[in-house]
Amino acid sequence: MEFVTLSNGTKIPQIGFGVWRVDNDTEAPSAVEEALRAGYRHIDTAAVYKNEEGVAKGIAASGVAREEIFLTSKIWNDDIRERRTKEAFAESLERLQTDYMDLCLLHWPVDGIVEAWAALVDLYEEGKIKSIGVSNFKQHHLDQLEEAGLMKPMVNQIELHPQNPQRAFVTSLQEAGIHVEAWSPLMQGKFLEFPLFEELAEKHGKAPSQVVLRWHLQHGHIALPKSVTPARIHENLAVFDFELSADDMAAIDAIATDVRLGPDPDEIDF
Repeated sequence: MEFVTLSNGTKIPQIGFGVWRVDNDTEAPSAVEEALRAGYRHIDTAAVYKNEEGVAKGIAASGVAREEIFLTSKIWNDDIRERRTKEAFAESLERLQTDYMDLCLLHWPVDGIVEAWAALVDLYEEGKIKSIGVSNFKQHHLDQLEEAGLMKPMVNQIELHPQNPQRAFVTSLQEAGIHVEAWSPLMQGKFLEFPLFEELAEKHGKAPSQVVLRWHLQHGHIALPKSVTPARIHENLAVFDFELSADDMAAIDAIATDVRLGPDPDEIDF
């Protein structure tokens, strides 16, 4: 595993295990247990995924100590709008069967983000969260927090992959000391539509998905691949024993279309 260091000195594993659309009862416990046994130490969930209980069961079954795991969850939009961030955080802790989070994020930039962010800052200063950040924020959303005189987020989790690399924004975040996490790092499987990844996989003796994840690592992203298939769970972690050349990276960079697979943060209505 490789790590990046957040602005407050906290170390975060650069490959995390995402559990979006992983069923709470039938998939999450076994998938999280498998991931932790495979060597993952970074689990990314959210209240709206409705699988925090299953994640907790998987952690307990794995035998891996809680303090060895970097655990992330997120405050959902309704709780941000209703100004109940602290209550929602406490509810997530109960579902996750833990007394702290390693990272807590505001899930989307909806009405109430300034008040919600101030609440996260309070929880951070109280020691209930080791690090805090946001998700799906654009620059003008980050500007709102700065204008309110509040602490800078340590992380921004955004849709990020070779088709939508958001290069200028990612560069500005990195220069500001805000680390970038990539959701849908494997383009929701659409990387298979690009022959380039198969070609590079053959060149390096790796799987196409591993080439995509290696691209993320070499750009400094924290990537959160998701799978419930044991072989793929292991495969997605085996990306630290090879390196893409400058030409490989440039070829992948060249496929960018700046087309999102998910919603535009300025247009969400959920």
